[in-house]
Amino acid sequence: MTIRIAATLCALLVSAPAHAEMNPMTPNAAILHDLAPTGTLRAAINLGNPVLARSGPAGPAGVSVDLARALAQKLGVPVAFVTFPGAGAVSGSAGSGTWDICFLAIDPKRAEGIAFTAPYVLIAGSYLVPAASPIRSPEAIDRDGVRVSVGRGSAYDLFLTRALRHATLVRAPTSAEAVTAFARDGLDVAAGVHQPLSAYAAAHKDVRLLPGHFMDIPQAMGLPVGRDAGAAYLADFLAQAKADGLVARSLEANGQDPGLAAP
Repeated sequence: MTIRIAATLCALLVSAPAHAEMNPMTPNAAILHDLAPTGTLRAAINLGNPVLARSGPAGPAGVSVDLARALAQKLGVPVAFVTFPGAGAVSGSAGSGTWDICFLAIDPKRAEGIAFTAPYVLIAGSYLVPAASPIRSPEAIDRDGVRVSVGRGSAYDLFLTRALRHATLVRAPTSAEAVTAFARDGLDVAAGVHQPLSAYAAAHKDVRLLPGHFMDIPQAMGLPVGRDAGAAYLADFLAQAKADGLVARSLEANGQDPGLAAP
């Protein structure tokens, strides 16, 4: 009987897949080359979206910062944050070699140079108008003569460039400056991420948010195209970060709605 049990155990060990003893999150040389070619994980952080990141006395903070730190820990390398004032500056530097991973909204134009994971946060694009504006719905925006303030290169700038046929987009350098330009220059509409526009409306009674939203904005992690081993590892890392609640916990810890975490 003892001999039979031993033989059975040996057979099971021999037939087990070779990768079963390996941690699937253990990075190999190809993964490290793709994600940290300098020996440091350089994470591009967009400070133009306060849902994801903000600047502080101790450096950037937010869910994207926490994810970058967690990824660096998995890789066993230090992390360095490369900050940008807006999403357009991040996506525009995808081929510059200044960063290894980024946190941006998925967009087909950006996907030409950036390989995206699945989303980790789902937010919405909203419209802000003067309180006395005759515009009452998002559908009423696309008319001749309507001027819409947007942050240059933002996800909603790219989306509205494709979607609007009659309204005119007025581009500011960043999303925050788009709201400033809207108020300063008497523009008809400001487009942007729902949360900061809602906060602005709450503090300024001369403006109001339109009901509903004009687009979904799926936020994802990404890296320059052509780094296939790194892209596969990044996708697995993010799936695990969502599954174990890291994304939701980080949102809550940073004062954001944990319900924004993508399923």
